[in-house]
Amino acid sequence: MRRAIALSAAGLGATSPNPPVGCVLLGPGDRIVGEGYHERKGEAHAEAQALAAAGPLAADATAVVTLEPCNHQGRTPPCRQALIDAGVRRAVIAMIDPTSRGEGGVTELRRAGVDVETGVLAGEAQIVLGDWLVGFRTRRPVITWPYLITPQGIEQLPSGTGEARLLRLNADAVLGPDGTVREAVPRSHGKGILVLQDQPPGRSPAEVATALFDGGVRRLLLDSGAAAAAPFLNGGLVDRVVACLPYGNASSQPAVELPWPLLPPGFVITGTVRTENFVRVDGYPDALR
Repeated sequence: MRRAIALSAAGLGATSPNPPVGCVLLGPGDRIVGEGYHERKGEAHAEAQALAAAGPLAADATAVVTLEPCNHQGRTPPCRQALIDAGVRRAVIAMIDPTSRGEGGVTELRRAGVDVETGVLAGEAQIVLGDWLVGFRTRRPVITWPYLITPQGIEQLPSGTGEARLLRLNADAVLGPDGTVREAVPRSHGKGILVLQDQPPGRSPAEVATALFDGGVRRLLLDSGAAAAAPFLNGGLVDRVVACLPYGNASSQPAVELPWPLLPPGFVITGTVRTENFVRVDGYPDALR
């Protein structure tokens, strides 16, 4: 299951509004005979990818999947039926899909005689699926605001930095300071490209977030300085901040008074790492600690 969870993360920033899912097929002696992940919306799901890799070795195999196999015909066939048709003997599933239609993939698998176990490493699977699940509950994207702390104040994180590129790679869309919304990595969503448009002026941050969710965005970056991010912060819509603090000089003094020393009020440190140019600090609202 841990390998399936790691594989699923390869779909972050490209599968939305679908969840990033991983699947590993185990043959005799628990040898891996096939594995796969959902790469883009509209393309083969993780189970189908793994089955294609395994071929005839999928018969009597165990399917280890991070999320309950889907139970409906959409742009791709139902994954539970693909597993049944391939002759999979057993399914081990981390999490039940809260969006499952009908009685659910697990019910159909059991009805077909497949031995099913659920709840395996569900907490670890949420490390990848967590943002998708939160969006399902809140009906808005999970919003991250990265920023740079300089002696002159709190500024937009330059797009050319390694931190900015990494954040974009794991996001669906970026909201700029002028209100425009763009795909975080151009053309990363393939046939299922997100419905992203310039946002009309006058919308509240909550309305913008809802519109983006309806357009398929599940992970949103605020690409702006403090002034443009303030309405989202004040509205309680920022779920994560990434503060980048330069450390070039061992002794220094800020040139201006900062609105806060490091994190916005109400946020706590959940992780730190030294990069080539910054101390990067991850922060979450204190209530979510």
